[in-house]
Amino acid sequence: MPLVELGRYDRQEAFIVQGRLEDEAIPSFVFDAGTSIADGSYLLIPVRVMVDDEDLARARAILDAARFR
Repeated sequence: MPLVELGRYDRQEAFIVQGRLEDEAIPSFVFDAGTSIADGSYLLIPVRVMVDDEDLARARAILDAARFR
C-alpha cells in the first residue's frame, strides 16, 4: 500500500485537509511542512498531502464534496 500524492497546498491548508480526511477515517501524511521555516520561505513551498493509494479516490471525493481544491 504505497503512499500517493493527494495534492499540494500551502502549509495551513494542508493541515486543514489532513483534519478533514481524519474526520472520515482516512489516514494521511503531510510532507514538507517543515521545509525552509528557518529562512522564512515556507510560505512559498507547497506542502504535499499523501494518502494510501487505496484511499485516493475516496479522499478526492471528500475534498470535491467540500469544494476544497
